[in-house]
Amino acid sequence: MKRIVFLLFLSLSAGAFAQSKQPPTTLRGVLLEQLQTTHDKEDWFVPAKVAVAGLTAEQAKWTPPGGGHSVGQLAYHIWYWDNRSLQQFKGEKPAPFDGNNNETFTDFNAAQWEDLQKKLDQVLTDWEKAVEAADDQKLAANASLIAHVGAHNAYHLGQILYVRKLEGAWDPSKGVK
Repeated sequence: MKRIVFLLFLSLSAGAFAQSKQPPTTLRGVLLEQLQTTHDKEDWFVPAKVAVAGLTAEQAKWTPPGGGHSVGQLAYHIWYWDNRSLQQFKGEKPAPFDGNNNETFTDFNAAQWEDLQKKLDQVLTDWEKAVEAADDQKLAANASLIAHVGAHNAYHLGQILYVRKLEGAWDPSKGVK
């Protein structure tokens, strides 16, 4: 009898766990999930908080042989566009942009690495809070913008991991072998 009760308990626990892993069913839920998994929730890929953690400023400015961007440049680019897009979402006027996207990668220096990591974490947190607080009409009107922010972040996070692996500065136990 104890064995049956124990097995029943395990099956109910497994069922409850499976239910907690159900995908979101609302627009807000889907957008939040996308923002959270590119920020600090480990899911299908390594989130930003893990991707940039543990790097020295010297490592963050390393660029791959033959060209490409450093982890710091990629992190700055993500922060720049997330910040600008969040200002747009909030109805604020972003600073003028001359259209040269290359500047959003090159405006990084190793001296700002620690501060950049904090700013990146903050803008990602601010995005989540903004989506949580927005009414349904605002979410619907901005769903494409928010989805593009998440997709853009995921794309560049993959690049960050690739650069770290090339540099030999990635610990595969953190999620990517």
